[in-house]
Amino acid sequence: MILAIDMGNTNIVMGAIDDEKTYFVERVTTNHGKTDMEYAINIKSILEIHQLSPSQIEGAIVSSVVPPLNATILSAVKKICGFKPMLVGSGMKTGLNILMDNPKTVGSDMIVDAVAAIRDYPCPIIVIDMGTATTMSVVDASGNYIGGVILPGLKVSLDSLSGKTAQLPYISLETPGSVIGKNTIDCMRSGILYGSAAMMDGIIDRMEKELGATPSVVATGGLANYILPLCRHEIAYEDDLLLKGLLILYNKNRRP
Repeated sequence: MILAIDMGNTNIVMGAIDDEKTYFVERVTTNHGKTDMEYAINIKSILEIHQLSPSQIEGAIVSSVVPPLNATILSAVKKICGFKPMLVGSGMKTGLNILMDNPKTVGSDMIVDAVAAIRDYPCPIIVIDMGTATTMSVVDASGNYIGGVILPGLKVSLDSLSGKTAQLPYISLETPGSVIGKNTIDCMRSGILYGSAAMMDGIIDRMEKELGATPSVVATGGLANYILPLCRHEIAYEDDLLLKGLLILYNKNRRP
């Protein structure tokens, strides 16, 4: 089993996974002020909660969109597991042909998601990752990564709406009973949730038209469960999609 870690701007997703199963998926808050020892304690505590020992971890791999924290997390893993993990980056073998203006600028999380989706779903594929930002990546019928879109995430949109308006409160995300809200809070929830679902459906329709084929659509990310039930398209949900992609990359790049 390996330890797979994806560092996002809001959360760090950690999981233990092997070719047979995913043992856990957990999230901790991304905090630039924490030391490697504090993150090491997080990792050790999560392993203990799931009744796993560091000695059972045979390897580790990290993907990151937060470069200032890379060294901290790599050091934290080494404190617990005794070895330095792989870091997803330029030069790593992915098996993915990236047809972008500058392939090096594509987020590592988007690449990892696409690598996992290609293994389990027929191409073309749209991969949706809902975190701080919502990303929609497109893999064409030949298995090439050809681009996508980046949208404000749910919480970013909601915080901006509340923070920039004097009379709109900060609210929790709960699905309203109907699209037409009867009070301010339900109106906000309806706008954010149904609006995001409609936006996602609309973009999928436009991507499908550009592709000239009906794509597989798969979503991941901690906020996806709020939106997917409201979408009109059939969208598969995989909480551990990133971990599966990291395991594939680990196996492709580990030394004999």
